[in-house]
Amino acid sequence: MTEISNAEFEVLEALWQNYPASANDIIAKLNESSDGADDKNQDKQWHDKTVKTLLNRLVKKQALSFEKQQRHYLYTPLLEREAYTLKESKSLIERMFSGKVAPLVAGFAKQNDLNKDDINALKSLISDWEKNND
Repeated sequence: MTEISNAEFEVLEALWQNYPASANDIIAKLNESSDGADDKNQDKQWHDKTVKTLLNRLVKKQALSFEKQQRHYLYTPLLEREAYTLKESKSLIERMFSGKVAPLVAGFAKQNDLNKDDINALKSLISDWEKNND
């Protein structure tokens, strides 16, 4: 799987939420998302030329396909979100934690970055894993 930049990922994310979509649909979705974003992304405005460049890159990387309909191109993701995020998660854990998940979770726990919902979700995942792997 090809490397996807952060900006390309944001374009993909907008497309995963609703596809097929035109460049204008994607730009509108990105700008709508950045309006309600956290402080660091609040001033980010997506421009037509930038998004079209990112779409072209994603097509070249075979992450998107497109179909011409009248005067517009409709884009569709070729990567499934779940498969992509799983691959990226495994890559991060391999690079940063020698393939072990526990140090990652421990780091969040030590910084008090886990809330009750996170802990309950982790407990549930562990319980399900134990039931299926005994």
